[in-house]
Amino acid sequence: MEDAFKPEHVKDVASDIITDIEKARVQNLPNKGHVLRRKYSAKLKAAGAAFILALARELLTTYHERWLACELIRYHPSAFSTIGEKEVEAFGDGINSWGSVDQFARSLAGPAWLNGRIADGLIHKWASSEDRWWRRASLVSTVALNVRTHGGTGDTPRTLEICRLLVNDHDDMVVKAMSWALRELVIHDPGAVSGFINDHEQVLAARVKREVRNKLTTGAKNPKRKLCP
Repeated sequence: MEDAFKPEHVKDVASDIITDIEKARVQNLPNKGHVLRRKYSAKLKAAGAAFILALARELLTTYHERWLACELIRYHPSAFSTIGEKEVEAFGDGINSWGSVDQFARSLAGPAWLNGRIADGLIHKWASSEDRWWRRASLVSTVALNVRTHGGTGDTPRTLEICRLLVNDHDDMVVKAMSWALRELVIHDPGAVSGFINDHEQVLAARVKREVRNKLTTGAKNPKRKLCP
């Protein structure tokens, strides 16, 4: 079995994955990304960490499949346990849209932070970046700390620290991520979130205050309005 996972086979496996992706797109299969990720995680279970990391790099650099590249690492225990700050940042290289940021931060950076693979200082560095996309990545990375499906159990101090670093940032992509980060924390610590909003009332973007307060009071970002009879 190990012979199937030699370095020279990385390109072939990547090509097979891309072929499956294209077939799934043509057939318009539901949840095709997650289905394929589970399929290949199972097939690659016996592969070594180096092979998985090389495969992920091939998927990202040749085929621009950032989400799948990050997911394959995340769900391969050996590969995930070997990554550090250098490797994580490499898979964020070239993020230039909200989609690419969220794929990277939700699937790899956030889980790596949650599991101690990267330190708080790296996320703080991103929050201080001149690049709006890295600033967004710092906020979206907090989602893994607070969403149960990511293994999060709630982390008020680290989430609010990142939010404080960006409280004056009114870039639209950052504002939306700020709202998201705080709303995910509401389920664990509504009092702390409410206090944060009140403490920074004068500087927070209107969208953040509106959406987070809606979440606190109704459980939804944008509650549906009742139609008049």
